[in-house]
Amino acid sequence: MTTNPKATKFRVRRATPALSDTGPAPTPVETTPPPGAAARLRAEAAAAQASPDPAQIFEPQDDGFGEGRFSSAAKVGGTTVLGPSEMTTEEEIAQIRAEGLTGRQLRLARRTAQKHGIEATSDFEAVRLLRRKGIDPFDRTDVLGIGQSAAGAPGEAGTTQALARLDGKGADTRVQLPQTVKAAPPPATEVMGEAQRAREIIRIQRDITKRRQRKLALLGARLAFFVFLPTLLAGWYYFVVATPLYATKTEFVIQKSEGMAGASGLGSLFSGTQLATNQDSVTVQSYLQSRDAMLRLDADQGFKKHFSQDFIDPIQRLDADATNEAAYKTYRRNVKIGYDPSEGVVKMEVIAADPEVSRQFSESLISYAEEQVDKLTSRLREDQMKGARDSYEDAEAKVFAAQSKVLTLQEQVGILDPVTESSLVMSQVSGFETQLQQKRLELGQLLDNPSPNQARVDGVRGDIARLETLIADLRKQLTERSGSSESLASITGQLRIAEAELATRQMLLSAAAQQMETARIEANKQVRYLSTGVRPVAPDEPTYPRAFENTLLAFLIFSGIYLMLSLTASILREQVSS
Repeated sequence: MTTNPKATKFRVRRATPALSDTGPAPTPVETTPPPGAAARLRAEAAAAQASPDPAQIFEPQDDGFGEGRFSSAAKVGGTTVLGPSEMTTEEEIAQIRAEGLTGRQLRLARRTAQKHGIEATSDFEAVRLLRRKGIDPFDRTDVLGIGQSAAGAPGEAGTTQALARLDGKGADTRVQLPQTVKAAPPPATEVMGEAQRAREIIRIQRDITKRRQRKLALLGARLAFFVFLPTLLAGWYYFVVATPLYATKTEFVIQKSEGMAGASGLGSLFSGTQLATNQDSVTVQSYLQSRDAMLRLDADQGFKKHFSQDFIDPIQRLDADATNEAAYKTYRRNVKIGYDPSEGVVKMEVIAADPEVSRQFSESLISYAEEQVDKLTSRLREDQMKGARDSYEDAEAKVFAAQSKVLTLQEQVGILDPVTESSLVMSQVSGFETQLQQKRLELGQLLDNPSPNQARVDGVRGDIARLETLIADLRKQLTERSGSSESLASITGQLRIAEAELATRQMLLSAAAQQMETARIEANKQVRYLSTGVRPVAPDEPTYPRAFENTLLAFLIFSGIYLMLSLTASILREQVSS
């Protein structure tokens, strides 16, 4: 248990920090309290004396200098000695740094110091010097700080002085305030009761509620104007105004003809897969989405006329004299074509106001796609066949020329086969040679007779001479030209050359025919086929518009736009205000 001391107290006053060595204390400024404040000031002074600060109960003994005030620091031997309650400049700045002040507060403190003519080397030094002079470094208006720095901070000593003036007893009392006293707010002129405080609290709460209601009303108005009203209009269009449309879906794939069984290499590795026809599928997709396809569809099926009918809603209806560009925009919106590279399937959706018309449009587009597929490889096939066909025709013409040359030679010399003719002549020469040998043997036999018959000898000699002449003529016929006719050897040589050329041309013709057949097979490999997996079937219920989904999508779009604009406006407002 703590027992309060009963000793008589002398010179009881609130302890004030010691004055600095920079100069004398400022002279207090007389302030006149407002009327009716004397009783309140007396009550506050009595309360201060009745419950003093425990740290101020025991004052130091009188030093013998009376009312003289000295600083708590003195210079001893040229060194400044600080009191126990004072800090060095570095410690004060370190303490200010530890407060965690923001850059904005530090800049405000620097401007306040410049306004009061205080020269500071840093922002923290400015805070320290302003606090030394009793000025709030972070007060924007700075009205209170300027008044306090000029007149001194009011405190309990000022209250005591005011009481003294009111009682007429404070003429000899001088209360000096130190320069380092922190600025304090001025005392209130009246004390609020519980009822008044409750009324103020209720008023503040009502004001906050009104501001919140006003902000909510503004937010609701903005949402209604930028989000709900456009969404309502979109829903009204989709549910009431929009024309029912019918969609016919079709799926087809572009295939390549299978190669030969003995084919090998990378071509045979990817043949039969979607990679072999990927480029063709993309080309067909681009063609079906082109203006050329739209113009052909308009010429064949009346695309513009169908979407210019009166029962179609104004947003989707084409004008009667619509341009090709406007029709093409409608075509792109109502003819949707997609290609799946993983499966190699081209998916097409054709939308029209009538289910039967939608099916007709789809069939026409499929026929256009088939024609385009044929055109993709027709030039390649023609180029491959053209070279082989030209080579075959040239070899065939040269064979015909060689055959004509052989025929001409045969007609000129009158010999069908020179080899046969030569064989015939040689067989005759051989026969005559045999007879010539027999006659010579017979002549020798006659001459061996001692008395040969001269008539028989002359006859045998004549036969021998005739046989030799005949054999010589036959031999000349084979090798020598007689008159206008050429020799059999020359004719045989020409015919053999012509026949050899004919045989060569025939071989070349056979090779050209084989090459042309190979080219035809390769050309057939380049053929593309359009196979329809899902045939176009007219729907019996409208596919579009999807009213609920489209209305929900419109709500999300408008909400996103509003949110983006709100965030942008908030960021710009914050940047401008800072």
